[in-house]
Amino acid sequence: MTTEPKSPWTSSYADLPFHLEYSEKSMSETVLATAASDPGFTALAFMGRKIPYKVLAAEIDRTAKAFYNLGVRPGTRVLVCMPNVPQGIYCLYGLNRIGAVPCMIHPLSAIDEIQFYLDEASCDIAVTLDQFYEKFLEVTAKRPVKKLILASVSSELPAIKSLAFKLMTERKFPRLRKDGIAISWKNFLKYAEWPIDVNYAATDKDIRSEAVVLFSGGTTGTTKGIMLSDLNFNALALQTAVMSHEEVRHSKMLAAMPIFHGFGLGVCIHTMMVAGGTSILVPRFNVKSYAQLIKANRPNFIAGVPTLFEAIARNTYLDGVDLSCLKGVFSGGDSLSIELKKKFDAFLAEHNAGIRIREGYGTTECVTASCLTPFDKEKEGSIGIPYPDTYFQICAVGTNEEVPYNTEGEICICGPSVMLGYIHHPEENADTLRVHSDGNVWLHTGDLGKMDEEGFIYFRQRIKRMIITSGYNVYPSQLENIIDAHPAVRMSCVIGVPDTYKMQKIKAFIVLNEGVNDSPELRDDIMQHCSRRIAKYAMPYEIEVRNELPKTLVGKIAYTKLS
Repeated sequence: MTTEPKSPWTSSYADLPFHLEYSEKSMSETVLATAASDPGFTALAFMGRKIPYKVLAAEIDRTAKAFYNLGVRPGTRVLVCMPNVPQGIYCLYGLNRIGAVPCMIHPLSAIDEIQFYLDEASCDIAVTLDQFYEKFLEVTAKRPVKKLILASVSSELPAIKSLAFKLMTERKFPRLRKDGIAISWKNFLKYAEWPIDVNYAATDKDIRSEAVVLFSGGTTGTTKGIMLSDLNFNALALQTAVMSHEEVRHSKMLAAMPIFHGFGLGVCIHTMMVAGGTSILVPRFNVKSYAQLIKANRPNFIAGVPTLFEAIARNTYLDGVDLSCLKGVFSGGDSLSIELKKKFDAFLAEHNAGIRIREGYGTTECVTASCLTPFDKEKEGSIGIPYPDTYFQICAVGTNEEVPYNTEGEICICGPSVMLGYIHHPEENADTLRVHSDGNVWLHTGDLGKMDEEGFIYFRQRIKRMIITSGYNVYPSQLENIIDAHPAVRMSCVIGVPDTYKMQKIKAFIVLNEGVNDSPELRDDIMQHCSRRIAKYAMPYEIEVRNELPKTLVGKIAYTKLS
């Protein structure tokens, strides 16, 4: 059944609005309006430096002018290969200011991957950090660009830290070649000093046209460029602020999720910039430094993938730390197991946080989150209720036909954050963006789930991840929840292995808790634990113990790398 949020938020999730009003401003215009209304408040915090909104606005303007004088025009795509550093944010909004399109990718991408991104998005200008210059020399030897702009972390640091960073780190990087292609960020900004005879800002920009490209495996499994609009991002920002149920203005968000990812860019950055909050940029994640940032900055909101919260809960870096500063903790990007939710809720209670972790659901094809557990009501296993103006249908797999409540099918989404489409993939667009009988375009996510009578959504897993063994459907996420509940297990991942008789047989990979030693007796105990809770046909034929499980670039368990 189609559902929407129950109904401006006050004291209950039932009071959430059905509808929000969205302006006709672009992403950059929206953020610049925030800056004009509150110029002295800190927009970005970066390694000890505070950047107020008036400085952010000035840097956006300067970056926009520099790109324009470099020849970038409305519709031009520019590759932005940056971690969470201020220049990445300046590029995002500066390019948007002139109607150009930032294509955000992970700086740890392999050489062939970067070459693919450049080709797929037709980018002839790229921006990255000087520490990745050597890699880009290899990239551009195969796939030339017109300009490669190289920023430095040191230029955004306080004076003493800047000097130390130059001496200890940046002096090791290769010097820029005088080839007319590579240019430092400092020299790039000199282009902003040139006179401009026209109004360079795209003030008449169509907010429903392409504004940002993010890359994803998509619903069909191959890497594709996802075209997203100003409206997609602005709607997401307003929806997320409302669903948080807390005042976001003048709040602080610890922005550890990377800006090449919809979760990091849409929630940790754009939502905060639209609402007038502070994004504390985390360029590189490790648990110890993350804990130190929490202690030093006392953020109000943190967001991450389940592996981040698992790492926090099992380490001692936050022992004895008061976390009453937290107003919201959000998990997304991957399924949050029931056991991990219980563990992290207990962690929050032990640290004086008066909240519980809230799980969200979304895909890059709708920027990021489109559904979130309400602040005052949760159901075990549920990912919550849809955002305002966002509708969910559960359809029979392979069709546009809705199924009854509590029946599993494909999760389909309709709303203002749904993508424009994939670059160069008309067949996938036709299969993923479908017009249903109501005349609306629905995003077919490729995810299995169901909906109950109250409109709560339950995610099962990717359709393609479903295992068929001896004719039975087996859902790895359900098995993982059971295995994770064993006291010796820290995390698990279940896959299907080809089998001539059963088609597929079940194999479980586990990571043990610290201090627990692997042994045949322990594996037998885990198997017995499973046999009491799992049907015989769905039982793992083998348990493999590993020190760690492979992760994707954003911290999800990379189950496709297991065999």
